[in-house]
Amino acid sequence: MKYNYTTSMFCIAIALCSIQIKAQDSAKPIKYAASNKGKFFFNWGGNRETFSKSDIHFKGEDYDFTVNNASAHDKPKGWHIDYVNPTRVTIPQTNVKIGYFISNKYAIALGVDHMKYVMTHNTKTVNGYINLPNSEPGSVYNGTYNNDPVFLSEDFLQFEHTNGLNYVYAEFSRHDDISNLFKLPNIDKFQINITEGIGAGILYPKTNTTLLQKDRYDEFHLAGYGVSLNAGVNFTFFKYFFMELDLKGGYIDMPDIRTTSNVAESASQHFLYLQRIIAFGGIFRI
Repeated sequence: MKYNYTTSMFCIAIALCSIQIKAQDSAKPIKYAASNKGKFFFNWGGNRETFSKSDIHFKGEDYDFTVNNASAHDKPKGWHIDYVNPTRVTIPQTNVKIGYFISNKYAIALGVDHMKYVMTHNTKTVNGYINLPNSEPGSVYNGTYNNDPVFLSEDFLQFEHTNGLNYVYAEFSRHDDISNLFKLPNIDKFQINITEGIGAGILYPKTNTTLLQKDRYDEFHLAGYGVSLNAGVNFTFFKYFFMELDLKGGYIDMPDIRTTSNVAESASQHFLYLQRIIAFGGIFRI
């Protein structure tokens, strides 16, 4: 009987200790940053861009020609107050995104990349024809072109998506906390995540064009579509605030770019691009 009593008391003591340990563990607060499901996030930032060369096809009632391998560059503003000036935030090259975590690792988002595309004025080959009425100033360029070199002066062609090359997209992304790799003691104070995403959307540029000395045209127009991939590093501070560094690349196809006030005249092009993005934002539950 003594053996049975001692054994029973020992088992009871072990069970009580186990319950106490579990109670202590369950009493530990769960880190806010440890769970993302149900959180919203938004960010705002700036970018630099690189574009591949592209063939730009121009067509109208009296012309049909292609500028081969046109090159372009962005129009950076640098570190400037316009990025946070409410009356001028659309002037720099900017990125804005708002999203929602559908699970701890996966999120959906809507965003706008406000890029700027400026065709470089240099010598390129041209194919096609120009046959404008002699009364038009641009008729000085009349002729048939067969890989002929032409200097792309502003009189011949100014072609810019500078207000801007607007990519409006939906995105699906994954976020992974890698703070443990750096042995960070408290992820609610500082957390590191890596992110990857895939997106698709429309191109809604405001194209600034002067073609063959015709009147300047600069209006918004739905011109095509784009797809994109991105990868980055996210640094979250004090649970609610973050800075994100991203590389984002994609493909843009614009078959219907407005170039003049005449709806019968248009341009088309497709190209690849790469963005380097720095953005700041917040993450929260409603």
